[in-house]
Amino acid sequence: MGVDSRTLRRLVDDGSVERVARGLYRVAEAEPTEHYTLAAVCARVPGAIVCLLSALSVHELTTQLPWQEWIAIPHKARTPRLPELPVKVVRFSGASLRYGIQNAVFEGVPARITSPARTIVDCFRFRRLVGRDVALEALRDALRERKASSDEIWRAAEVCRARSLVGPVLEVLSA
Repeated sequence: MGVDSRTLRRLVDDGSVERVARGLYRVAEAEPTEHYTLAAVCARVPGAIVCLLSALSVHELTTQLPWQEWIAIPHKARTPRLPELPVKVVRFSGASLRYGIQNAVFEGVPARITSPARTIVDCFRFRRLVGRDVALEALRDALRERKASSDEIWRAAEVCRARSLVGPVLEVLSA
């Protein structure tokens, strides 16, 4: 925000600003919001994509509250070291890195997040990490609340090469 390091140090010392993590500070009186940790993670890892359980929570497609912020990074990228923030990292490559990605802002921090349809497909792809029941719940909720159509989900499954995982379940629910 254009504050030099001496001024920042003085603000931290007098208690008006507190250090959240390396390179991240906040006004001491500010109340954290629902997406506070997500904003901190996106500030520290600008190229990350919010995905899986974190994206389900943002899109309101799950009853579960993730205790970690789930982000995706490119397959060959170095894993970010964020010991003070709860982060779970998965890796995307190829079309999975580009398809179904939306821009978002969390507490003034620009971020990228998977679309509802893409998030559901990713839950099926990473079912061992998030659980098959979470993927099924998200699919049912998205179709019922019209946050994603079956065509959008099917297209995301095609692009991410997950037709065999999503197709049978989608056919049963759509019937």
